[in-house]
Amino acid sequence: MNKFSAYVKDSYKELVEKVTWPAWDQLQQSTMIVLGATLFITALVALMDFVANTALKFIYSLF
Repeated sequence: MNKFSAYVKDSYKELVEKVTWPAWDQLQQSTMIVLGATLFITALVALMDFVANTALKFIYSLF
């Protein structure tokens, strides 16, 4: 149990004293970048799915 409590204390100390947390403005900017990239990739995958679905329906309609 001593090792666990020492681990928790050291982890807390590292998070409070050694970690550099981003400023609020930087955090908002990073969040918007991630959100924009996520929406872009989602749209790209949806477009590829639509194209593949349409192409396969056309190919199946030939037979």
